[in-house]
Amino acid sequence: MESQNIEYKQSWRDDFLKEICGFANAQGGTLYIGMDDKGDVCGVEDAKRLMEDLPNKVRDILGIIVDVQLLEKDGEKYIEIATPPYSNPINYKGKYYYRSGSTNQELKGIALTRFLMSTSGIHWDSAIVVGETIDCLSQDAFKRFRKMAQKSGRVDEEVLSDTNEVLLENLNLVDPQNQLQRAALLLFHPNPERFVNGAYVKIGMFGDGDDDLVFQDEVHGPLMLQVDRVMDLLKTKYLYYAISYNGNHREETLLYPEGALRECVLNAIVHKDYTSAIPIQISVYADHIVVWNSGELPQEWTVEKLYEKHSSQAFNPSLANAFFRTGDIEAWGRGYRRIARLMKEAKLLPPKLEKDNGLMVTFYADIKQQLKEQMGLTERQTIIVDWIKDNPKTSYAKMSQKLAISTSTLKRELSLLQEKEYILHDGKTSSGEWIVPMFIIN
Repeated sequence: MESQNIEYKQSWRDDFLKEICGFANAQGGTLYIGMDDKGDVCGVEDAKRLMEDLPNKVRDILGIIVDVQLLEKDGEKYIEIATPPYSNPINYKGKYYYRSGSTNQELKGIALTRFLMSTSGIHWDSAIVVGETIDCLSQDAFKRFRKMAQKSGRVDEEVLSDTNEVLLENLNLVDPQNQLQRAALLLFHPNPERFVNGAYVKIGMFGDGDDDLVFQDEVHGPLMLQVDRVMDLLKTKYLYYAISYNGNHREETLLYPEGALRECVLNAIVHKDYTSAIPIQISVYADHIVVWNSGELPQEWTVEKLYEKHSSQAFNPSLANAFFRTGDIEAWGRGYRRIARLMKEAKLLPPKLEKDNGLMVTFYADIKQQLKEQMGLTERQTIIVDWIKDNPKTSYAKMSQKLAISTSTLKRELSLLQEKEYILHDGKTSSGEWIVPMFIIN
């Protein structure tokens, strides 16, 4: 089966050099000639001629060396072309291709610029902006950085007590001539939108639907200050609180863990694709919140990988480094795992992650709604999963009694839920424990 590193072709055409180019620019891969889409050998004509021509064509047109071998299975010959990954960008007739998943994509525009910069060891946020000086930066942003970095202990005290110039040098945000990187202007300039369109956060409160916008706000200014400003605005104007009483004392609790929302806002600010003029958007509804940004996951990553143990691959490394030094974020790719843990502690499901011309994260305050929308459960199945979540050692009899569902119907529904792996059972039928996998954080 075709994948990130494997491609099958029944016969050779010279424009398949694009596939080899894509492998070279990504993780490397193998192109098989004489195999159908399922990977079954169908044989290749002129194998001897191709074995002589292909290495030379790849070398002369792409400028790289590949390993070409003639193989045989059940009397049918086929060719294997193994391409290693190259650290320098490879082009086919002036065009750049990149293997992503099981497809070969031509890189254009901003994607091409980012690719060429990254292969040269340069990132978009580290590019120099000529003509701006350190004097134009916000003292309030520097003050916040120093305060948080001192608290985190991730910057030497001598650096924190020195000048802004020294601080920026230690953060690698200036060149030897003290010219500022884009990241320096985004983090510390009072109006970063002078240099980067869309470098702000838009918040909206919605009523019955997406067309029912009740009110909205925008948060501008240095990214170093946007985080706190967004959270303050959400807590004081947008978020709902659960009301409870401890004796005569009234207590108000956010419907969502503040730490989880803050982590999500930070991720959006740090990993946004700032080449897009569309701002970060936070949409608040009565029972859920949606945080969207135009960032992208690393190539070959899925949204599920964010919840697994993984290395940190920052979309904007210079921005990420600054927020790591302040202690706002971790450097080891644990942000979404932390969000999931905080949601679990609040007895809520992890947020729903989706790729939607960017990355969209949806927090639900109502577990039953999320179970129905995210997992496609019926009302009865939702009730069963919700009960199991709070009563993992429940028995068939007790569940049937409490939920007012007949034993036969209950067993049928539990069987369906187990087939879909929405619930698991550990141990003996009579004395084991039910598990809702969404709550297991490795």
